[in-house]
Amino acid sequence: MNQVIISAATAGETNPLVPNVWEMGVVLAGFAVLMFIVVKFVVPMFEKTFAERAEAIEGGIAKAEKAQAEASAALEEYKQQLTDARAEANRIREEARAEGAQILADLKEKAAAESARITAQAHVQIESERQAAVVSLRSEVGSLATTLAGRIVGEALNDDERSARVVDRFLADLENQNAGAAK
Repeated sequence: MNQVIISAATAGETNPLVPNVWEMGVVLAGFAVLMFIVVKFVVPMFEKTFAERAEAIEGGIAKAEKAQAEASAALEEYKQQLTDARAEANRIREEARAEGAQILADLKEKAAAESARITAQAHVQIESERQAAVVSLRSEVGSLATTLAGRIVGEALNDDERSARVVDRFLADLENQNAGAAK
């Protein structure tokens, strides 16, 4: 039965497995035209786009590398400036410490000088007040001594010259006794 079918098919019709020559020619001509259009117009456009993209990528990479180099240089410059600023701050701090120590020493020296001046002035004032007290006491002791002597003797010793001599002699004797006792 298979034989019958194959022989019937081969007797009147063409074999469907063998392509028609005209169809093959038309398909090949269409393929050739399409291939020509693709090779002539489409592929160059793809190549141009590919070249532009490759160029843009390479340019972007170059720009990125350049930007990276600039950023690295800026970072190094920033680090250098930071180091310089820290060194400057340390120098200023040390100068301020030295200046503060100098100011402190000057203030101590001024305070010591002022203290010495005030002490000297106080000694002078005390000495002048002591001298005034001695003079005042001499005059009071003298007047009290003449009044007391006048009462003891029973007569008034109103002669100022004589009473002044008596008082001076008495005070001189008193000072001699104090000086002798102090030695």
